[in-house]
Formats: sequence, C-alpha cells, structure tokens
Amino acid sequence: MNHLLEKVAAGFCCVIDFLHPLFHRFISLQTFRYLVAGGVNTFLGLFVYFGCYQYLFKEIVLDLGFYAFKAHTASLFGSFIVTFPVGFYFARYVVFDNSFLRTRVQLFRYLMICLFNLFLNYLLLKILVELLNWQALIAQITTVLIVVTFSYVAQRNFSFKSKKKQTNC
Repeated sequence: MNHLLEKVAAGFCCVIDFLHPLFHRFISLQTFRYLVAGGVNTFLGLFVYFGCYQYLFKEIVLDLGFYAFKAHTASLFGSFIVTFPVGFYFARYVVFDNSFLRTRVQLFRYLMICLFNLFLNYLLLKILVELLNWQALIAQITTVLIVVTFSYVAQRNFSFKSKKKQTNC
C-alpha cells in the first residue's frame, strides 16, 4: 500500500514540478507544492463543507448530548473528517517528502496542528457567522485563508522538519 501511495505522489509531484518553472521566480518549489496540494485539499474541504451544510445538516441542530452543533459547525467537522487524511497524505508524500521524522511522529504532530487549526477555524466561523452575520460559505472561505497561512509555517517547521530545504520528486 505504501508503494502505491508513493507512486501516486510521485506522479502528482511530477505534474506540479512541471508547472513550477512558470512561478519559480516568485515561489520556492516546496511552497508551490504546498499551494497546489493544499489548494486541492482545501477545495475538497469546501466541497464537503458545502455538501454537508446544504444537504446533510440543512436547518437542523446535531445534538450529541454534550453539545449541540448548528449546521455550519457540524459541516466543519464533517469536512475535517475527509480532509485530515488527504491533507496528511499530501503533506507527507508531496510537500514535505524530505522530512527525517518517523511517520507516527509526523502524524501526531500533524494532528496537533490540525486540531489547533480546527479550533481556530471553528472560533472564527462562530464569530463571523453568529456574531457578524456573514453567510456561512463566505465565512468559511475567509477562515480558510487565515488558517492555511498559519498551517504552512507550522507544518514546515514542526510536523515535517527536514535537514535540507530542497524537495525532490
């Protein structure tokens, strides 16, 4: 299974790396890979968020006994369940493929950063939707832009530390 994941990642890297020369003056290869892979995962997350919000949790409150989630927050957690494993795969095999840390350490650190990001996203979403009365999808897009910036720095310097800066395809 690992071999298959690595082959798929290598193909994905080659496509991204083929496009990088168009942007190499402005952005490093690793940052470009993060933007492309992260963009794919972000759009997947927005797609799942929208689907959950419009169809699964529309106008209902998801009561788990200990907490009742409104549709926009329940959709956020639904999106997280899908994007967490996809994001880790992209981060490990595409963006930060030169990390010297063990997979379980990377996964634990990635989870810690993602949970912080989820909390930050949740908090910002609550403020924008419930206090400022923004439309939920616009609020989610805004929070994603803030969270993604923090996430890149944290993942690069904590979850996927590397001895060298350049990544290889």
